[in-house]
Amino acid sequence: MLVVAALGGNALLKRGEPLTAENQRRNVREAAVALARIVRAGHRLVVTHGNGPQVGLLALQGAAYKPEEAYPLDVLGAETGGMIGYIIEQELENALDHDRAVATLLTQIVVDPDDLAFRDPAKFIGPVYSRDEAEARAKAAGWTIAQDGDKWRRVVPSPAPQEIPDMRVIRMLLEQDVIVICGGGGGIPVLRRADGSLIGIEAVIDKDAASALLARELEADALLLLTDVDGVYRDFGTDRQARIDSLTPGEAFKLNLPAGSMGPKMLAAARFAAYGGLAGIGRLDEATDILEGRAGTRVIPDATDEGGSGRG
Repeated sequence: MLVVAALGGNALLKRGEPLTAENQRRNVREAAVALARIVRAGHRLVVTHGNGPQVGLLALQGAAYKPEEAYPLDVLGAETGGMIGYIIEQELENALDHDRAVATLLTQIVVDPDDLAFRDPAKFIGPVYSRDEAEARAKAAGWTIAQDGDKWRRVVPSPAPQEIPDMRVIRMLLEQDVIVICGGGGGIPVLRRADGSLIGIEAVIDKDAASALLARELEADALLLLTDVDGVYRDFGTDRQARIDSLTPGEAFKLNLPAGSMGPKMLAAARFAAYGGLAGIGRLDEATDILEGRAGTRVIPDATDEGGSGRG
């Protein structure tokens, strides 16, 4: 099978951990062990990953140096894609004893300039703050902020991914049996101008939405959205909560899940499964068990499902 595995933020940094290179490498090393099991089970692999904390930190560093010369978010997305991709690439090569080629590809993704997300920033980036500190930073830097759990964070536009111009390169690498790390941080957001040329734009694309588009374009057999929880729950946080083992895309679309956590993951999973692939949500260390139906929440195509249209 061709598997697209999307690593959640916990693969790089657990909540509350300092954003140090040492912490990120330790977490990626653990993630690489789980990814290596997918490859050793005989599957081809494409890896995507988030970058919210990292892109936020680079933005802070740039603003602290010379605010008027700070790099835009598309450039910061490219920087984090290279940084995180390098660590994943190296640790995955080590976990596989260097018997498979692994390559990181900076990936541009086209978005719509009229996307409503540009009017309503909602994507969290950067560190968490107390409300007072967040409000002070927002006032000084012109940020938009929002509550994230019991803390506050900066939010930026998160337009929907429309097109992946670099698909030809990704396919070429897969044809050569290369494990590809791409779409880092949801990809580098770009606009396509009237003459066909591309130009970056200030935004951060949702990693799960971009991963679902990538998996669909590749006609992948499975999309794994890997995180630090063991699946999706009905009535989460109540005494009636229960993990959902499996559901169809149509059932998944009807779920009312939090927009700041499982909502985007389930939507991405349902959209991919509606095209005929298997989508799974669950713990990173249970990735192969999710593929084999022993763990996680699986969205399984249903030929009678109104949301399905067949692969391709």
